[in-house]
Amino acid sequence: MKATEVKELPAARCLLYADGIDEKDIDRPFIAVVNSFNEITPGHIHLQTLGLKVKEGIRAAGGVPLEFHTIAICDGIAMGHEGMKYSLPSRETIADSIEEMIRGHGIFEGAVYIASCDKNLPGHLNASARINLPSIFVTGGPMMPGKYGSRRLGVKAAFEARSQYERGRFSREVYEELMSNACPGAGSCSGLYTANSMACVTEALGLSLKMCASIHALDPAKEVIAFESGKRIVELVREGVTVKDVVTEKAIENALRVDMAIGASTNTLLHVPALAEELGFEFDLSMIDGINASTPNLVRLNPATELYMIDFHQAGGVPAVMGELQKKALLHDTTTVDGKLFNRLVGEQTSNSDVIRPIEKPYSQTGGLAVLYGNLAEEGAVIKEAALSPNFPRVFTGKARVFDSEEEVNDFLSREEVEKGIVLVIRYEGKVGGPGMREMLYPTSAVSGLGLDEDVALITDGRFSGASKGPCIGHIQPEAALGGTIALVKDGDAIQIDLERKRVDLLVDERELTRRRRGFKAKVKQLPPGVLRNYQQMISS
Repeated sequence: MKATEVKELPAARCLLYADGIDEKDIDRPFIAVVNSFNEITPGHIHLQTLGLKVKEGIRAAGGVPLEFHTIAICDGIAMGHEGMKYSLPSRETIADSIEEMIRGHGIFEGAVYIASCDKNLPGHLNASARINLPSIFVTGGPMMPGKYGSRRLGVKAAFEARSQYERGRFSREVYEELMSNACPGAGSCSGLYTANSMACVTEALGLSLKMCASIHALDPAKEVIAFESGKRIVELVREGVTVKDVVTEKAIENALRVDMAIGASTNTLLHVPALAEELGFEFDLSMIDGINASTPNLVRLNPATELYMIDFHQAGGVPAVMGELQKKALLHDTTTVDGKLFNRLVGEQTSNSDVIRPIEKPYSQTGGLAVLYGNLAEEGAVIKEAALSPNFPRVFTGKARVFDSEEEVNDFLSREEVEKGIVLVIRYEGKVGGPGMREMLYPTSAVSGLGLDEDVALITDGRFSGASKGPCIGHIQPEAALGGTIALVKDGDAIQIDLERKRVDLLVDERELTRRRRGFKAKVKQLPPGVLRNYQQMISS
């Protein structure tokens, strides 16, 4: 039943009048304003204001806005404890709740999605694809980098400071001052971590207005873009342009090219395939291999360097990156929420080649993310090559030091027993084994804090934060809980990471691996009733 027909039903009509909608507005297009405002997550504390501006724009264009809220977990606050296990499952909760609100009421003809952080924005994207209404996204924007003396800081610096403080390398007073200044206010964390990576992907898909991804949270221009997005959604309803008209397979290819060009978070390779699946597209990792191989890496922001999203924005943001890519005809002219992509890109190029390199002089001829295979990752694994030190060897062989949880490796690192030339193997942290596939910024920050970025590698069937740097290989598939080879690794085994051949291998004789498999029994964590048990059962089935 169409929204216009639902509003004619007597129960719906009288209850909408109870909401304060009057007879002259009942036949205007109703627009869902899906807002993830809350007072817990810094990326969302300002979204109430953006929601007001969106609603002003909707009313100005002749629509009727009706706002509801979704949850949002701050991965930084959740990091390093059991709370992180809830982060990835929250993506599904968010998508399901939006679907239930929009389809359950049946009165909406369009939607504006106001979202910001790591799993919140992907949840909104998945819901928008599932529902397929005319839709537009207002991403919340980055926070400014913090300052400590003359140094600019992001959240990554706070994690590294913890490691330094625990080792007595500076005082409690210095530690507290750094903590107080690393994250100065509203917005998603200031580097190119998962939230800002996904905002860039959303703009590259064509689902948000030009420059939306990089306009900072408290920049007055963010309120302007919110108002304009509110106006534009009513026009999209009248034009009948839905999510599936915008997010085509070619649009996803464009977004992945931007992803590789900017050296985005490895977590985008969890979220973009999930969006493609919602849309019914075929997707496998070989697609990423091909795009990565043919996309120059043009941008390296924090954690790879000391440049931040504010520098990226001032250099031209996503449009400048796409303008550079288009010089080599690497993009498709797709539909966006405000027209055709190539019309957006007229005259766009980098205005600061120290931040966004011209395509003729990239950091590298291939993209910032890479998919690895091998006997340790038969179904693939992911590394952020853009966050590697140039001194890290292209072929690294080290001895395994094995841990069955993040807590175990954190305890090991706290004792400073780590030696050069080892590979930290963190397993039973995947979607099933975790459950919830925790991000592990504490281990990577500890290794970095010890000055071992070039000498110690980490591999896991869990995930790494977008703020992680160094030789960190995540998303190892199959995971340990499902019998992957990572479950068979023993302390002292040799592991080889070959970045030239894109492989990660356990250098153990196949006969020995066969013997180990015969005695293998997966470790199963006992879980209380609730979200994690339900998620584990859903994923494992």
